[in-house]
Amino acid sequence: MYKVKSKTKIIEVTTLDDAMKSAKEMNELVTIEGHGIEIIGLFGVDFVLEGKCPDGSDYTWKKRRR
Repeated sequence: MYKVKSKTKIIEVTTLDDAMKSAKEMNELVTIEGHGIEIIGLFGVDFVLEGKCPDGSDYTWKKRRR
């Protein structure tokens, strides 16, 4: 069992793949916990082009360290 946690909700899923898909759909900073692991991040940023994330926000050093 994996838990995907954001500031506003918690989703429980059975596989890590489902957890990552749910995190990407939430489109916000999340924590995935389960089976002795913890992953924190913003899922879904597939690329950075000319210093911009797909949503148009700036990709900065601070984002890399969240």
